[in-house]
Amino acid sequence: MEARHLRYALALAEHGHFGRAARALGIAQPPLSKQIADLERETGARLFDRTRQGVFPTAAGEAFLARARRALDEMAAAAVDAGRAARGETGRLRLGFVASALLDPLPDVLGRFGRERPEVRLELHEMASRRSSAALVAGELDVAVTLGPPRGAGAEHLVSVPVGHDHLIAVVGSTHPFAGQASVTVDQLRRQPLIVAAGEDEPAIASGLRILLSEDVAALDGATVARDVHTIMGLAACGVGVGLGPSRMRSAPRPGIRFCEVTPRTALPDLVLSFAGRDRSPALSAFLGIVRGTCPDVDAALDRLPGHA
Repeated sequence: MEARHLRYALALAEHGHFGRAARALGIAQPPLSKQIADLERETGARLFDRTRQGVFPTAAGEAFLARARRALDEMAAAAVDAGRAARGETGRLRLGFVASALLDPLPDVLGRFGRERPEVRLELHEMASRRSSAALVAGELDVAVTLGPPRGAGAEHLVSVPVGHDHLIAVVGSTHPFAGQASVTVDQLRRQPLIVAAGEDEPAIASGLRILLSEDVAALDGATVARDVHTIMGLAACGVGVGLGPSRMRSAPRPGIRFCEVTPRTALPDLVLSFAGRDRSPALSAFLGIVRGTCPDVDAALDRLPGHA
């Protein structure tokens, strides 16, 4: 039994006449009569009564036609759903990200993606870079935003592009002696209690701080460890110490804190977006399209990669 058999039966029920139904279907009457007869043999029931007044569904025919209508509707819906999925209008996208990406660029990216792809289910996971990199390699995420590119086993199979550049700044409470200064020096930082990101979670940041402080173990060993940039700013506001973090913190000012440049200027690892090179899912392609339009550097970087132009 094929979809055309269902359409033939429905057309015959609608027109009540083989000739009129055949004309509506764009076929000759004999083939239509044969197809209906074949359908009745396959179902093992007489579906239509042939009378001088016309052709009418039997009780078996009415039951068959009700199912036929639903089946054709489902087939049409299936085609629509398949097309929408192929265009990345439905589906699922699993994104892991470091907290600082919520300062920039994720607000614009996620806002636009939600407006343009409202039926794609976004699964968002705030994760340290090391953990999200491992989850991406393991296939537990579709895309990750990390500080620095993913490293370790399997990372060579990932596609990574920078989505933001940053440098180190200090954040202090409004009553701290540094609060009125535009910048602070490394020597000044060495003499202060510091608030930093966890080294085991963000090794690239920890490595950069060690280089900046010239392996001053005491300064780092005595530092307060914070989970994310929001905690760094909160602890600085409480007067716990001098927070060190990315300059994108300036985009989320809060009462009771002040920002200072760090001299010499120290570049931080790029904010990097990564995904599996073999992944060609429409939802991911749609997401990358939004990222392209939001982060200019990504557009050029992806254009240089095979298969992502």
